[in-house]
Amino acid sequence: MIDRLKSLFGKLETRTLVLLLALVGAPWLFLSVADEVSEGETEALDQSLLLAMRTPGRPADPVGPGWLEEAVRDVTALGGFTVLTLLTIVATLLLVFHQRRREALIFAGTVIAAQISSELLKGLYERERPSLVAHGSYVYSHSFPSGHSAMAAAVFLTLATVVASVEPRRRTKALIYGLAIIAVLGVGVSRVYLGVHWPTDVLGGWVLGASWALAAWLLLALSGPRKI
Repeated sequence: MIDRLKSLFGKLETRTLVLLLALVGAPWLFLSVADEVSEGETEALDQSLLLAMRTPGRPADPVGPGWLEEAVRDVTALGGFTVLTLLTIVATLLLVFHQRRREALIFAGTVIAAQISSELLKGLYERERPSLVAHGSYVYSHSFPSGHSAMAAAVFLTLATVVASVEPRRRTKALIYGLAIIAVLGVGVSRVYLGVHWPTDVLGGWVLGASWALAAWLLLALSGPRKI
């Protein structure tokens, strides 16, 4: 037992400790946002940010030309259940085929945990979707946290972490993480632009998904010698 503890603490490098602190702080941040949402403290901010993406005096019309709205629908699909499920299956199989079973298990487990937690939290908070503007996409569940935002963060950030863990070049690592972050931000903003989520729904989703990605990052850091 003592030897195992020594081995564990021996792996806790500065970067890993930072990850651990971030992982501890993420649930606190989520609960803080959720508490403000539950008390209605974010209503004014949510409404102002949502209306900022609408043509003044025409809340049913998102700002920008028609092609932009169509493009945003394409972006929001990146956080949809079908796309992320297919991506998760393909990425997991590729990792297994390349003898990266540990990474495949961590990635798939993280995605499943994120999906379950997102659905449970939606049922717990039962926040209604925005009725202030017309919805630009079909919705059927509660609003907080944003499932698209949470799952995009969990899938893309975790996948980026797994790929970067076996990539030796720093520039390539930076590119991988950069693309993942752009995808996560794009999905979240698209949900507000389409009027199907309040901004704080997206913020809560990002924090939730990033929490699971941080957990995966920490597992990778502690369970193997590869640098992340």
